[in-house]
Amino acid sequence: MSTELVRYAVDSGIATITLDSPGNRNALSRRLVGELVNRLERAALAAASGSVRGILLTHTGSVFCAGADLKEAGARGVEEGAQELVTILRTILTVPVPVTAVVHGVARAGGLGILGACDIVVAATGATFAFPEVRIGLGPAIISLTTLPRMSSRAVSRYYLTGESFDAAEAAACGLITVAADDVEAALAPILAGIRLGSPQGLAVSKKMSAAPLLARLESGAAGMVELSSTLFTTAEAKEGMAAFLERRTPSWHLDA
Repeated sequence: MSTELVRYAVDSGIATITLDSPGNRNALSRRLVGELVNRLERAALAAASGSVRGILLTHTGSVFCAGADLKEAGARGVEEGAQELVTILRTILTVPVPVTAVVHGVARAGGLGILGACDIVVAATGATFAFPEVRIGLGPAIISLTTLPRMSSRAVSRYYLTGESFDAAEAAACGLITVAADDVEAALAPILAGIRLGSPQGLAVSKKMSAAPLLARLESGAAGMVELSSTLFTTAEAKEGMAAFLERRTPSWHLDA
């Protein structure tokens, strides 16, 4: 049995990269991050030869990605984890082919940052999304680099500040995802068919143009957001928030309505 946390397969010009660590909700552990970046780079090399025209990023289990692996965060260093997330986002933005993500269930925190970096996102109507950082003493620092430009300003204010969950229809309406669909495969079909019709040069140039604003924001803001994220994780509030989350209890600052 394979022990890979991120699987890779190519069919008809589409490289499918599957997050396969359902036991920790596809959280961004060091190992998963390393394998994900490796698979993206592998697809980029295949794209250079013309054998891959697009990447499909999907997942097993009910969670696309839960964000940072909080159990690892303290042990391996917060700054290292923040830098790794930046690497994932930069790699998605710079691969020379479109990256289409599929969400069948839950996406949270860093997982939303990944969706923001992807060129196209298709989600099942039952999928849910949230920026829970505010509820554990943190903020959506690094992921703001790819989600804030995608979303309407009113949606950013509401969901960054409340941490509340929202559905796929709302995610599409505010710009976080591309399509909310009852039938994900049917929604994907014309998208992948269109990508397969693109020439390698045309796809590379078009991808570079469409990703340029997000990439520029990432390159100019990443250092500051890594520093902010690293600082926030060391505060008393964040330590209490993460402990409460892992212990499944209410944090000390909670106010009853």
